[in-house]
Amino acid sequence: MTQAQEQVERATRAMPLPRIKDISVIECEPAGSRLTVVKITTDQDGLYGYGCATFTQRADLVKPAVEKYLKPFLLGKTTDRIEDIWQSCYDSSYWRNGPVLNNALSGIDQALWDIKGRQAGMPVYQLAGGKCREAVDAYAHADGAEYAEVIDNAKKFMAQGFRNVRVQVGVPGMAGYGAQHGEDHTLKPLHNKPLFEPAYAMRRGLKLLETARKELGEEVNLLHDMHERLTPNEAVMFCKEAEQYNMFFLEDPLSPEDLGYFQQIRQNCATPIAMGELFNSPHEWQPLIEGRLIDYIRVHLSEAGGFTPSRKIAILAEMYGVKTAWHGPGDVSPVGHMANVTLDIVSYNFGIQEYTPFNETTQEIFRGCPVLKNGYLWVNEKPGWGIEIDEQAAAKYPFRQSANGLNGGWGEIRKLDGTVIKQ
Repeated sequence: MTQAQEQVERATRAMPLPRIKDISVIECEPAGSRLTVVKITTDQDGLYGYGCATFTQRADLVKPAVEKYLKPFLLGKTTDRIEDIWQSCYDSSYWRNGPVLNNALSGIDQALWDIKGRQAGMPVYQLAGGKCREAVDAYAHADGAEYAEVIDNAKKFMAQGFRNVRVQVGVPGMAGYGAQHGEDHTLKPLHNKPLFEPAYAMRRGLKLLETARKELGEEVNLLHDMHERLTPNEAVMFCKEAEQYNMFFLEDPLSPEDLGYFQQIRQNCATPIAMGELFNSPHEWQPLIEGRLIDYIRVHLSEAGGFTPSRKIAILAEMYGVKTAWHGPGDVSPVGHMANVTLDIVSYNFGIQEYTPFNETTQEIFRGCPVLKNGYLWVNEKPGWGIEIDEQAAAKYPFRQSANGLNGGWGEIRKLDGTVIKQ
């Protein structure tokens, strides 16, 4: 052993591995979505890390999952064995792949990556192999109650430098997804709950794509979220009809319960398909990737259990020619958005990234949010995720009771005859 090697070995022995001293949960609602972040504090002064554990629709369940189950299990463990900690936490519940546990586990996992980056003095992307690209191509959301409003909003995003725009239009009188809606007093539902009829939405969606392609031109990449609300047969027809509009992708044409129908979509058209924001189990994404039945995997990182398993998803997808398009709405904390952008930077098979702007309040709480320039997102170059959280500022924006009284849940949507449909 050379003298230099001996010096390195002695220095390594002299540096004790950090151990988990405390695990806490930071909850806030700075922009209408209930955000949950896990903070791991080590026994080394000033060394800590943050991880996104946001599960907006059932936000109050994540904190006890962390504090009552994962915290006692992890206190005193060293922070260096991220894979080992993930596997042991995952197995410790016996029943696995549920959204509450996965989000709690994601908070732990991402916080450990943040700690490791802070230790190394490097951003997490450097620990994951370094950049494959300089920045991350993103898409914006253009919506409206009517076609003209959608087109106007899309043109505004294009003027800001976006090359990719998701378009959504409301359905008059119905609680459509991703857009406001006008009134339609001819509808006579047999109930007083929010209304939605798939056939109406299908016709509006296809007309929107026709209008958008005509008005916005051929150069802009068009995306559209079907939000799993059509019947399987309608979804196949929609994807087939949309092929003529040269889509970048159609998102979530089917629900996770109807995965078998992706084969029919592939047999009928070449429309690119993105799927997966509701997935929390390998049993859902693995068959679609291996079967080359989708073009973009769209998993919500915290729903899948964090950065560690999501990186494995990206690597699996690369082997089958499937690209990434991680879920990035307002119900992802800036820590989670930075984890998205980090995976985008290091994954060769990156496809596109959903973008949601951060308002002033969010940026007050989370210092170091991903920066958007000319339609590209840029990763933070500071150690770890490069984000610091002002906990006093976060405390000023606690969880609020939602307008429907369901504590963050989306409630119910029904067809004209009163049948409940999927959200």
